[in-house]
Amino acid sequence: MSDAGINKSAILLMTLGEDEAAEVMKFLEPKEVQKISTAMVALKNLSRDEIAEVFDEFHQLASEKTTIGMDSGDYIRNMLNKALGDDKAAGLLDRILHSSDTSGIESLKWMDASSVADLVTNEHPQIIATIMVHLDPDQAASVIALLPERIRNDVLLRIATLDSVQPTALRELNDVMTKLLSGNAISKKSIRGGAKAAAEILNYIGSTQEVMLESVRNQDPELAQKIMDEMFVFEDLLEIEDRSIQMILREVQSESLIVALKGASEELREKIFKNMSQRAAEMLREDLESKGPVKLSEVESEQKEILKIVRRLSDEGQVVIGGKGEDAYV
Repeated sequence: MSDAGINKSAILLMTLGEDEAAEVMKFLEPKEVQKISTAMVALKNLSRDEIAEVFDEFHQLASEKTTIGMDSGDYIRNMLNKALGDDKAAGLLDRILHSSDTSGIESLKWMDASSVADLVTNEHPQIIATIMVHLDPDQAASVIALLPERIRNDVLLRIATLDSVQPTALRELNDVMTKLLSGNAISKKSIRGGAKAAAEILNYIGSTQEVMLESVRNQDPELAQKIMDEMFVFEDLLEIEDRSIQMILREVQSESLIVALKGASEELREKIFKNMSQRAAEMLREDLESKGPVKLSEVESEQKEILKIVRRLSDEGQVVIGGKGEDAYV
């Protein structure tokens, strides 16, 4: 969700009333709740026109939706039970409604990385890997970074070789987590592993990234190469074609870009400058020159935030990363 989308959501929820807003919040992911709540706190002196504009947009979007597909789990379950009988339907439902109840594992998304690491550090690496691929890549990276090195490297290898998780095994794991945690969030996403999942997590890991990759390379060079092929770092923006860079820049806050570019190569800076208007490029150059020393951790943090935007645009099919800029959509 873009910053503009977060602000619009905050405005809408602030005007709905406490009870209605609370009902909406129940269906949001932990990060979405945090971002929207922060935006709600920051709202000040909204004009009637601003509120009306948000409501008009919401009404337009809502009018284009239907109720088909909503709460379909119960409908499908009842239909198959009637058609096939309980026993036959149960096996089919396991495959169709894969991982539809993971409330215990899902609760981990509300916890800080150190708490999750403390909780899972004594578990088998395969269990840790299964849990990590259910978390968002940046949270999983923070947790993995806190694990002992031996476990950390083993977990990454298992994530990269994890194909799928049987529903029965997932339920058993979820039951264990439920006993340790409280929470009722429900996810309807399938758990997936593989080289791409490992790469997404590694993209958020700092200085230990190469050490972990080397550990995988020692055991399986081909797999390590697959992970590297899936990875995308800030300097790889050089490989994205210009029109897509312009689209990315429209989504990035200027202060975030300034800090991120403090740790960028001159070549990448020039690519950014040439994809801005002359005046905007001059202002960015001046801001970069006047900006004092910035902690490396802050630079890396802002670069990661920009990479999140790039991945979102990539997932939406608007840009293509990994050196395939000529195929980008604008």
